[in-house]
Amino acid sequence: MQIEEETSPSPKTLAAVQAGMRRYTESYVAWEEYADLTIVARGDDGSVIGAALGKTGRGWLQVSVVWVDERFRRQRLGTRLVDAMEAEARRRGCRSAYLDTFSYQARPFYEKIGYEVFGTLEDYPLGHQRFYMRKRLNER
Repeated sequence: MQIEEETSPSPKTLAAVQAGMRRYTESYVAWEEYADLTIVARGDDGSVIGAALGKTGRGWLQVSVVWVDERFRRQRLGTRLVDAMEAEARRRGCRSAYLDTFSYQARPFYEKIGYEVFGTLEDYPLGHQRFYMRKRLNER
């Protein structure tokens, strides 16, 4: 047996790991592929001024990124992006959503739109916290 680092895993290595995880998962629950979800806001000139990125699967929305250009903040654009993402997630059968954010980022924003902290990782990065948040999608 060898244990080694692969800085750029081959497609064959990744396929073997994914197949193994799928077999294991299917011994407990039905396998479900996750579907990407991207909501984009564009300015009058077509440029991207905000976006919400995530995935849906297993009845959950995973919010990965919510970004709004500095010039368009405090105009409810972030809320509108998340609302659109949650609406599509509901259409896809999601009942809940989760995300993570940092103490120097957007925790108050997410709390304002109904997310609650369910876990905190201290000193990630050093001197800050990483917050794990969730929301029931049928409550808003």
